Amino acid sequence: MGAYKGRCSSPKIGVTCGPAHTAEVVAGGGHLHWETRCHQPLPDGARVATLLPPRLHGPWISTGCEVRPGPEFLTRSYTFYPNRFFRAYQFYYRDPSCHEPAHSLLIKGRVRLRRASWVTQGATEADYHLHKVGIVFHSRSALLAVAGRLCRSLACRACARRLPVAGAWLPGALYELLGARAERDCAMALGFTMHELSLVRVQRHVQPQPRAPPRLVEELYLGDIHTDPAERRLYRPTGFQRPLQSALHHAHPCPACDLLLRADEHHPPILPPQVAPALHVHGRWISTRCEARPAVLFLTRAFTFHGHNRSWEGHYRHFSDPACRHPTFTIYAAGHYTKGMPSTKVHGGTELVFEVTRAHVTPMNQATTVMLNSSKPGSCGQPGTWSLGTEQDITATRGCLPLGIWLPHVEYELFKVEQDPHGQSLLFIGQRPTDGSSPDTPEKRPTSFQPPLVLCDEMAWDFPRPLQHQPLLVNHLSGGGLCPHVTPFPLLLLVLAFTFLRLL
Repeated sequence: MGAYKGRCSSPKIGVTCGPAHTAEVVAGGGHLHWETRCHQPLPDGARVATLLPPRLHGPWISTGCEVRPGPEFLTRSYTFYPNRFFRAYQFYYRDPSCHEPAHSLLIKGRVRLRRASWVTQGATEADYHLHKVGIVFHSRSALLAVAGRLCRSLACRACARRLPVAGAWLPGALYELLGARAERDCAMALGFTMHELSLVRVQRHVQPQPRAPPRLVEELYLGDIHTDPAERRLYRPTGFQRPLQSALHHAHPCPACDLLLRADEHHPPILPPQVAPALHVHGRWISTRCEARPAVLFLTRAFTFHGHNRSWEGHYRHFSDPACRHPTFTIYAAGHYTKGMPSTKVHGGTELVFEVTRAHVTPMNQATTVMLNSSKPGSCGQPGTWSLGTEQDITATRGCLPLGIWLPHVEYELFKVEQDPHGQSLLFIGQRPTDGSSPDTPEKRPTSFQPPLVLCDEMAWDFPRPLQHQPLLVNHLSGGGLCPHVTPFPLLLLVLAFTFLRLL
């Protein structure tokens, strides 16, 4: 589980290039060698390219219903123009299937790319300026909900005049929250920002087709949204949220893509209703890509759940680069989890409690090895005995203080299972708090999700098997042999933060 919020000891190596040309940072096609049926979802040799500087021109759309902390359910459609102007639609819904529209936001402004990020490797920093924010309500209840949020702010009286009274609400009417006619920024009073535009990353890869030529897929990663709504006005992203895909070059099949492309503030996309399948997590799950987290974390995740005794095992591999080619350390963790209960906040989600009772650490580069050997006696295994690529049990020392791991540890989690358009089972785990803390109380239970894990090996529910830890069989020190797409599953994700970032 995410039993720690440790510190990454590896240096950040920024990739910079001049504005007159485009550089491509390419991740190789290695994969995890841990079970023959648990190879990476993308075929061997698949490559992911990061474009520096990013090319934003054109329309970018959600590929499904998104969940933000709160929870908020939404889809997005952003268009960027060559003259740096952009137009963005955000469509908000009452349900996690994005089938019942509540209100839509129309956002217009300008964005200017600046330089390669000094904090988040592979990303580009940007400035933006909003010219207009308008809102369209699709029901009277949506109007009342937004007005109620507004009246909890200091700008209630001035901004409330921008909205109609419930009896005068007109379907399809656009009400200006920010613009030339607005006396003040009422979008900000609602807690709305577009700080996601301040951190940008564009990736492309090729999607194989069963009986057709492969397709080019382009993805736009924008900055992450703070899990605490009160912090969003001041927060500047260091991680990413779920990517948008190019409307011209998106993965197939994509039932939501055509709906998003044709939508506007008056005609929100209505996605087909979905029934969340029952939560059966027993089996082995892996992530589908190298994952970036706030506080400059890059990792892959792989998990096994044993249904017969509700025990779990997880491997978290941490890296110093956004392609997950240069490992820094690996953490193996294990414990038990409770029977799930339906979530009262996130429809379709299941609430569980996880306990972390055992953990092992493997240093994967020299800097981490030196740090662990220099740790205080009794704080992390046996100081002076750590060696590169060799695993050590840290259970006896109740965790590893230099990496921020504490044992035993309990976390209150949120799970959800879905199926993608290809029929693959996906497991969504609760999003980690942006501040690096742990959801160790019921009040801190997540209301949104991390990127999904894909089921790679379903085991029989009744087959009794004790936990037997076997380290991942990988090319430990080669870098290129580590999967840039497969992320070991984030069971209660570890949130590791650079020490110097805590001082900023």
